[in-house]
Amino acid sequence: MIVNSLSLCYHNKLILAPMVRVGTLPMRLLALDYGADIVYCEELIDLKMLQCKRVVNEVLCTVDFVAPDDRVVFRTCEREQNRVVFQMGTSDAERALAVARLVENDVAGIDVNMGCPKEYSTKGGMGAALLSDPDKIEEILSTLVKGTQKPVTCKIRILPSLEDTLSLVKRIERTGISAIAVHGRNRDERPQHPVSCEVIRAIAKTLSIPVIANGGSHDHIQQHLDIEDFRQATAASSVMVARAAMWNPSIFLKDGLRPLEEVMQKYIRYAVQYDNHYTNTKYCLCQMLREQLESPQGRLLHAAQSSQEICEAFGLGAFYEETTRELDARRADLLAKTPEAVEKPAEDTSGIIKMAIKFDRRAYPPQITPKMCLLEWCRREKLPQPVYETVQRPIDRMFCSVVTVAEQKYQSTLWDKSKKLAEQTAAIVCLRSQGLPEGRLGEESPSLNKRKREAPDQDPGGI
Repeated sequence: MIVNSLSLCYHNKLILAPMVRVGTLPMRLLALDYGADIVYCEELIDLKMLQCKRVVNEVLCTVDFVAPDDRVVFRTCEREQNRVVFQMGTSDAERALAVARLVENDVAGIDVNMGCPKEYSTKGGMGAALLSDPDKIEEILSTLVKGTQKPVTCKIRILPSLEDTLSLVKRIERTGISAIAVHGRNRDERPQHPVSCEVIRAIAKTLSIPVIANGGSHDHIQQHLDIEDFRQATAASSVMVARAAMWNPSIFLKDGLRPLEEVMQKYIRYAVQYDNHYTNTKYCLCQMLREQLESPQGRLLHAAQSSQEICEAFGLGAFYEETTRELDARRADLLAKTPEAVEKPAEDTSGIIKMAIKFDRRAYPPQITPKMCLLEWCRREKLPQPVYETVQRPIDRMFCSVVTVAEQKYQSTLWDKSKKLAEQTAAIVCLRSQGLPEGRLGEESPSLNKRKREAPDQDPGGI
């Protein structure tokens, strides 16, 4: 049996489970702060990862894997490099190996998801769908073990019969993987069904590699001491915690759970420091608040439409402003040191009308944007629709857009975090230079409001 020699130790460990939308960098760092030994990222699909480019983000001091649409698919940092396991969704051995080689220098281990029962995973032959194809399981894991220098693991669910389950895990062990995580439910069971500790125990007694027990949040794990009780009940080497850690990641802390307010503030600080998208931050905080979502703070969180508004809802407005200034200063310093890396908005900027403007979503009604106002004005004036040309600056991945209206170009001198924001900013420059309403709260734009009433369900398509 081949065993990868560069092995992350999986004995007697507390592990943050892979969780979709939850296991991003802020949550992983927070779990490490509270005592987790190993943290798994959320499942990331092989095809999506293979489109990504590895980018060193000098502003955030991170390594980013960036998709063609400039979305960060996976972000990691030096702090977790020796403790983060990259979990992929795959149904193909060669794709799996290509992904492993893409990320192996930035992570501590590689894991294959073979337990997710959700349709988005199984319909592509991934996740729990692999449990019915042992040959493919063997091919994927054997290829990874032989082809990467990092320890390889997999996470499975149990099969309907104990005999079939034990037969499968023995075959998996022979591929040379370093450990196996077992969720003690079958693919048709959900959290309300009891976890099968006895099946995990049987697996642990059968295999010589570490077995990581998972699935105990609903029935067993309410506080830190329960983690060890669950480990003993399953005879597992280690325990992987999912929802109990999502609700309060201080579950890993030996001294007991910390107050939720403290935990959420610490999470928000990481989210701001590492430029986590506000929608992901908001989702994770909602999971923590749970039954408190209808509280005054929960309602403020629900209404938040930016990282700044989330910070303000939790009394961290000053922290947001200070951190933003620090990141902007770091960005400016890097640009000053590497001027050759700065892309200009256009080769010939003569004749471009410029203003130093930023787009603040809070200043506009939910259904109205400057781009919509500009498009409506062009239609009324029977002009061609606006044309946006947007470039990205390689050094910090910031965006600048130039909009052309009636052969005149308009541009903000300030760069934005996304292509959409840069285009909105360019539209504002055009509207203000023409003295036109831009849709801000308190402004009247009768024809635009009329169009919205006539087509309330129309998707503005990023306008």
